[in-house]
Amino acid sequence: SSKGSSTATRRQTVVPEPSFNVPLGLLAIAGFSAYEGVTPLAVVAGLLGALLTFQATRVKFQFEPDALEVVIAGKENQETENAFVGGRNRWRYDTFINWELWWPGFPILVYFKESQTKPEGQIHFFPVIFNGKQLYDVMVERCGSSVNSLPKQ
Repeated sequence: SSKGSSTATRRQTVVPEPSFNVPLGLLAIAGFSAYEGVTPLAVVAGLLGALLTFQATRVKFQFEPDALEVVIAGKENQETENAFVGGRNRWRYDTFINWELWWPGFPILVYFKESQTKPEGQIHFFPVIFNGKQLYDVMVERCGSSVNSLPKQ
């Protein structure tokens, strides 16, 4: 496994580039829904698309040599508190139980479960507002293959 501490000392910090694919897809759905007169869907998709567009410019996944940390642009050197479960938004790779990227061809959601927050495991979901290929590649490298990882080509 690539989770060993001896390999962690040689790793570089990786920050996947922002991606606006999911937010733009939601804004396109909002526009089409408004055109077709489906106002509730247009409002929800439009607001979510606008929020994720804004978040894609701020939120970053920072893959450090030994842990993943979620940071806010401009606050990279400050500890951020997890609003849902408390504690720092930083998880050691050796505590990852499983992870998935839905859907690898057009990723919209990343999921992982870790045992650092709670011994029985804490689940986390994040919208993919990062380059999906970069995110997938670094997750496989740092956390091992997921249950549904694609075969190497």
